[in-house]
Amino acid sequence: MGRLSPEERPVIGAMANEIRQFLSNEIDAKKTEMARIIQDAKLKSEVVDITMPGKKPEIGTLHPLTKVLNEFKDIVIGMGFQIAEGPEVEYDYYNFEALNIPKNHPARDTQDTFYIEDNIVLRSQTSPMQIHVMESQKPPIRIIAPGLVYRSDTVDATHSPVFHQIEGLVVDKGITMADLKGTLETLIKSIYGESTKVRFRPHHFQFTEPSAEVDVACFSCGGKGCSVCKGEGWIEILGCGMVHPKVLANCGIDPEVYSGFAFGFGLERLVMGRYDINDLRLFFENDVRFLKQF
Repeated sequence: MGRLSPEERPVIGAMANEIRQFLSNEIDAKKTEMARIIQDAKLKSEVVDITMPGKKPEIGTLHPLTKVLNEFKDIVIGMGFQIAEGPEVEYDYYNFEALNIPKNHPARDTQDTFYIEDNIVLRSQTSPMQIHVMESQKPPIRIIAPGLVYRSDTVDATHSPVFHQIEGLVVDKGITMADLKGTLETLIKSIYGESTKVRFRPHHFQFTEPSAEVDVACFSCGGKGCSVCKGEGWIEILGCGMVHPKVLANCGIDPEVYSGFAFGFGLERLVMGRYDINDLRLFFENDVRFLKQF
């Protein structure tokens, strides 16, 4: 522009302004077109067909152990029992000594559990809740104590080092073995059906006297003998007995005035019979194909 004459400068300046305006308009138009193309492509890629059926969300169900435990609770609450819960980590005193199992007694071998310290263990049964309740509550007592327990068992179709137990305790005046037998038969037949065959066998437990083990006809073979029942035709589902007088005395309850009975169900075995399951390990493997059946 500096080399142009005064007459040429206005003409060339006007032309330059026209060219600048043209280019600016063209660039803006191209930007608008490109933005529209990008928007159209995005809309096409994100199109939703509202006529297509939606995906139904999967809803979980209660674990079979929880279902049967809840049903068990409903039955015993209807019989006048209360639910008691306590710690899974226990003092040796509550897990063994207060239950008439002193240190170094051979009865501890069958309940070999996991020790955290010399005097602290993972409970091998929910029986310690008997002691906690009897120490804090005077008869009449009617409780069940469900929960996890721990033992040094080898894993197989009917055993696990971690399993659930339902402990029951009744203490009152005039309680007899007949009350125990009637209560257990009512519970078992409420869960398995009125036609269930039940067998009581004499046994020995340190914390009950007399004691018994209770079997039901094998739910896998119907009593003929198979791998589940180890050929015996019966499966043990609980131990029971009349509360030992020494256990009552340990809790400050006069055994000359009061008597009681106690029982302990293995929840896993209870559920195996209920749903005709032949391997306890299925409860802990979390196979969705198995759990969906419930």
